[in-house]
Amino acid sequence: MPAPKNPFKAAIREGRFQLGLWVALASPYAAEVVGGSGYDWLLIDGEHAPNDLPLLAAQYRAIEGRGSHPIVRLPVGDATLIKQVLDTGVQTLLIPMVDNVEQARQLVRAVRYPPHGIRGVGAALGRATNFGRITDYLQNANDEICLILQIESRAGLAAIVEIAALDGVDGLFIGPSDLAADMGHLGNPAHPEVLSAIIDGFAHIQKAGKARGILTLDPVQARDYRDLGADFMAIGTDVTLLVSATERLRREFLGEAEPGRTESGY
Repeated sequence: MPAPKNPFKAAIREGRFQLGLWVALASPYAAEVVGGSGYDWLLIDGEHAPNDLPLLAAQYRAIEGRGSHPIVRLPVGDATLIKQVLDTGVQTLLIPMVDNVEQARQLVRAVRYPPHGIRGVGAALGRATNFGRITDYLQNANDEICLILQIESRAGLAAIVEIAALDGVDGLFIGPSDLAADMGHLGNPAHPEVLSAIIDGFAHIQKAGKARGILTLDPVQARDYRDLGADFMAIGTDVTLLVSATERLRREFLGEAEPGRTESGY
């Protein structure tokens, strides 16, 4: 049994736009439902959703093979957590709050086996090797792991040229909500100053030949980000879609007006 290829990594390297959705309900059953919706990738959120490692792995299994590529966002870029989640079979990671090039360099080392990194050799115990049945996993894993780093602060933007230049960083994902907060515009990721910073960040990422990622729940803003060159983008979350659909159904039946919404960060 040969080592599995990473279709998401291949797509962003070839410049094929990848459309995604956030999965934050912390439910393998819900993840399986969303997994058949036709998105190129789904982000299983371990930072803000109430997930632990077994639950992340269960959602990964629920999505795998249903047409969407599962990506896992860990709560923090810890080498131990990275080692564990990769051994469960995850191939693509999104790491939040990357603020400097040394942090990024250590994350690259964390996803690679020696001599190019520090990842511990123990995947034969996990799903990554189909429990030891994939005999060439160790030889191919470094090439198929996809590392996406999340830039969401002024410090991260200041270091974006150096971070994007690193071999082993496959893409950079700008987080508008946290970036807006760090820039003094909490709850307003559409602020012109934030948009200007995103445009500048995208330009640096493109110049380095890396993929540009972003998330928005605003359909108009999504079109704008796509026009600005986003290579992979999430356009919603399962949580907000569930809230919206269930509330809309009740209001429409009762004939109630739609209430105004305030920005919640996603």
